[in-house]
Amino acid sequence: MFDYKLLSALAAVVEQAGFERAAQILGLSQSAISQRIKLLEARVGQPVLVRGTPPSPTEIGRRLLNHVQQVRLLERDLQTLVPALDEEGLPERLRIALNADSLATWWAQAVGDFCAEQHLLLDLIVEDQTVGLKRMRAGEVAACLCASERPVAGARSVLLGAMRYRALASPAFIERHFPDGVRAEQLPRTPALVFGPDDFLQHRYLASLGVDGGFEHHLCPSSEGFIRLTEAGLGWGLVPELQVREQLQRGELRELLPDKPIDVPLYWHHWRNGGQLLGLLTEQLVRASAQWLVPWKQL
Repeated sequence: MFDYKLLSALAAVVEQAGFERAAQILGLSQSAISQRIKLLEARVGQPVLVRGTPPSPTEIGRRLLNHVQQVRLLERDLQTLVPALDEEGLPERLRIALNADSLATWWAQAVGDFCAEQHLLLDLIVEDQTVGLKRMRAGEVAACLCASERPVAGARSVLLGAMRYRALASPAFIERHFPDGVRAEQLPRTPALVFGPDDFLQHRYLASLGVDGGFEHHLCPSSEGFIRLTEAGLGWGLVPELQVREQLQRGELRELLPDKPIDVPLYWHHWRNGGQLLGLLTEQLVRASAQWLVPWKQL
């Protein structure tokens, strides 16, 4: 049988990114948390944590973490049926990985009322939509929003729609770099903005225009900062249409190649055995996302 006090200590250390904060959350001393982790490692016969900053789970640690997080969700279902079992009455907490652009645009409106009704707290981990699934594979999150359709073992994926991006720049930038009009072959020689090293959206966009090879670019790992840099004329960037409708209407940003957007599919991944709460959240996202995302057409 598992000792869930030991597993809870492991989950707290990973979720709170350290022993000190884990101790505060569980109402224990830091020494007690350390002893529980050591006892867990003694029982499984191998390390469950890599003692870094922050601590990260080993392979067996990820499996244990995945297990205890799913148990929490299933316990919530039981507590709903038998309220007397919920001695603490604390809200449920879900760790979810999602892309920065969704967080900056439609996510809050989609889940706000749901979280209030379900007494749900969220721990959000921001990842690029192309790599968020690694968090689920590592057992660190209960669900994720990403561009990959294929779920990890033990999980399901649901297509919510696609986020539409447009290649935009400030009027001053366009006048400076494209005085005779924008041509696709000019883009690699013009400064661009890229969210981060895992962001290959610009590469895909240029390839769709028949342009191959590298290109000049700034790195800006902030959705809001990305817009500010684009408005300031530092480069052209692929920006979510949802995020800049007002700037486009006011003429503060302009599209480089009109009617040539690029769509990124968004799939919601969640554990199969995630309990009723994850199921209800999935239903809510399917309903709500239709207001903001465009239909995804697989090529």
